[in-house]
Amino acid sequence: MSNPLDTARAVHQSRGFTHMHDHDDHDHHRDHDHQHDHSGPPLPHHPEALVSARQISLRKSSRTILDRVDIDLLPGEIVTVIGPNGAGKTSLVRLLLAIEQPTSGALQRQPGLIVGYVPQRFDIDRAIPMTVERFLMLSSEIGDPASRAKALADVGAPQLGDRQFSELSGGELQRILIARALLRNPKLLVLDEPVRGVDFAGEAELYMLISKLRTERGVGVLLVSHDLHVVMAQSDKVICLNRHVCCSGVPSSVAQHPEYARLFGPQAARALGLYTHVHDHKHGLSGEFESNPNGDPFDR
Repeated sequence: MSNPLDTARAVHQSRGFTHMHDHDDHDHHRDHDHQHDHSGPPLPHHPEALVSARQISLRKSSRTILDRVDIDLLPGEIVTVIGPNGAGKTSLVRLLLAIEQPTSGALQRQPGLIVGYVPQRFDIDRAIPMTVERFLMLSSEIGDPASRAKALADVGAPQLGDRQFSELSGGELQRILIARALLRNPKLLVLDEPVRGVDFAGEAELYMLISKLRTERGVGVLLVSHDLHVVMAQSDKVICLNRHVCCSGVPSSVAQHPEYARLFGPQAARALGLYTHVHDHKHGLSGEFESNPNGDPFDR
């Protein structure tokens, strides 16, 4: 007789998302280490992934920060991690960047992988007289004037080299931080809340810039964000995290998932359904690239 849990999981996966488990978030669940059904061996690491994690967990003292998370970051793909405050998003980034080590699970990185990282918080005393050019020269990957000029041009800020840091707007500062990350010529760009302090119009422009960098430079991109509407519309794959992976897949599938509605509210899910996911390539329902899709009715 088939296991009903396995049957339910297979149905969910066929509809474009992976639903790891259902539970409520009462405190007594948080104290029991999330002993969920993960039957069978972990999936193999993706052979083309820049970073591939399988069943990684993080515990501090008696508290579970992350519980058996799977994630693949592929070249040329934008993966967005969303979730409420305290969901473990930044902790996941720290594990993927090898800043911290997981308590359990396996993490595989492409040999020689270069990562460009824009942290969630970047505090600098704006009273210090410093030009953007000088700031870029403080990077460990200084490069030459031509490479710095190219990085500024790539982020749409070629005119800001002589600007004082104290004069930058929130959106301009984020562009400069992305330019700084690009000086390393990374294969993976990791952006943790990249639109902090940016107005709504600026958010849309920054996410369009990130999509452009993916296309022009062929980088893989990992985004961490609370800005659901715009960022998900620009994503190839979305992972909804609440210490475990609640659901994952293409944005339209995640928006329809009951776990997404439970975390962000049914209104957010309905509003997100108005956004379309349009690229010059196709994806399978779990976000993987497809060369010859057959018009699956769930891939909208």
